[in-house]
Amino acid sequence: QVQLVESGGGLVQPGGSLRLSCAASGSFRSINAMGWYRQAPGKQRELVATITSGTTTNYADSVKGRFTIFGDNAENTVYLQMNSLKPEDTAVYYCNAVTRPVTSAIMTVAYWGQGTQVTVSS
Repeated sequence: QVQLVESGGGLVQPGGSLRLSCAASGSFRSINAMGWYRQAPGKQRELVATITSGTTTNYADSVKGRFTIFGDNAENTVYLQMNSLKPEDTAVYYCNAVTRPVTSAIMTVAYWGQGTQVTVSS
């Protein structure tokens, strides 16, 4: 089992910044990728940004140039630096990790964090 613990959400004014963090712990062979998704009220969960173990990153068009995802492989932690926040960034942000279990060299298992609220409002 893998646990993902998120932190860093909160209330911020438009144009402000927040940094989210997500630490993975538990039993796994390796982490293939980690990422952040978000879900606003009445909307489907959407990808925000992902990063692979090889540090390849991918961003939603709506956050390119404003958000940066980076990780600390030694600490199994991923961060999301969010700058120039807009009211439309308001959502619950979920951490995701794609892991390779100890018992398999080819299988992958995805886990989700509990979510952290980000509210952008004046």
